[in-house]
Amino acid sequence: MAATASFSLPSYKFLKPNSSHSLFLPKPIKPKNRYSFGLNCEVKSFNDHNIRTFTIEHVSNMNKDNSIHNKNTSSPLVSVSAATSASPFPTKNAKKVVLFYCAETKSLAEKIAAETDAIELRTISWGKFPDGFPNIFIPNAQGIRGQHVAFLASFSCPAVIFEQIPVIYALPKLFVASFSLVLPFFPTGTSERMEDEGDVATAFTLARLLSNIPISRGGPTSLVIFDIHALQERFYFGDNILPCFESGIPLLKRRLQDLPDSDNISIAFPDDGAWKRFHMQLQHFPTIVCTKVREGDQRIVRIKEGEPKGRHVVIVDDLVQSGGTLIECQKVLASHGAAKISAYVTHGIFPNKSWTRFGHDNGGHPESAFTYFWITDSCPLTVKEVMNKPPFEVLSLASSISTSLQI
Repeated sequence: MAATASFSLPSYKFLKPNSSHSLFLPKPIKPKNRYSFGLNCEVKSFNDHNIRTFTIEHVSNMNKDNSIHNKNTSSPLVSVSAATSASPFPTKNAKKVVLFYCAETKSLAEKIAAETDAIELRTISWGKFPDGFPNIFIPNAQGIRGQHVAFLASFSCPAVIFEQIPVIYALPKLFVASFSLVLPFFPTGTSERMEDEGDVATAFTLARLLSNIPISRGGPTSLVIFDIHALQERFYFGDNILPCFESGIPLLKRRLQDLPDSDNISIAFPDDGAWKRFHMQLQHFPTIVCTKVREGDQRIVRIKEGEPKGRHVVIVDDLVQSGGTLIECQKVLASHGAAKISAYVTHGIFPNKSWTRFGHDNGGHPESAFTYFWITDSCPLTVKEVMNKPPFEVLSLASSISTSLQI
């Protein structure tokens, strides 16, 4: 027999689109001829997002026994198949986040939004007055009230820092549920040393500036930073901000697993500071530690421990500027028999196009060129310059940032 029927059910969490469900019916009273009734039902549509009412458009014929047949025959179960289009619901328990960005981070922001439907991109109008001062406008500012808001910043130079600080201070005050600042590269990290009276600690100054971001309705601002240069700088931040320190090393580890010679990898650290910083995350690899020793007026890089002979050695550090230390480390590793030499830094700063110093080794020249040079997209201006230029490969932070915004 064939029939069309409709009925309503309470809203149960286990009824979701794009999945199949079975509703067990009470066992019917057997008639004298010992025939039982099996209904095979197909759901064609849901009437509302709460899944309270749906329509059954087809019911199969009766069965002669109580056994469960395959999907091409009738069954003593009501099989509900939700044949709907893409689900309008966000990922389970995902926090919806409105993500703003500056001009430099547009490409990275688009990659972050592509990671999950829970992140919505919003633009900001970045202009200038005739005198050169910023003229900034946040469209539909009332539309973000009560929402979780984040800003993806890039402090590549003092000018853009001054441009973005007013936005960073304004967003938490727009009655948002919470505010997160994603600053992949904390740029003043190499300026925290005070060696003489009168030195100004710019890292502390910037940390104090960020610590005074206004509190949103949800509390202090969350600050996401990747591989801050000096670990003690985490103590520069005040109580009105919650720093979350992430690392790009997991991206490197995944990339190393994909190499054809992944079983021949050794990790080299250019100095003790890099070893202290990263060796726990890379402890499953054979380790080489380099050090700088003074000979007369020169500082020479030597191998302190480890054996590079015959290995594909990957030099790991948090950042690179001129690249002098990496190149000196490369030379000493090659002189000790390294078969291939590559490098990884989270932050490729490369002022004055210093990235041009690093050539590509197609094989057999580890003393003068690199097989791979991995950087992340924490410095967007560098990414534009080195994209598709071997030995450079860019490992995107998009997935890591997307995950951090769900904390």
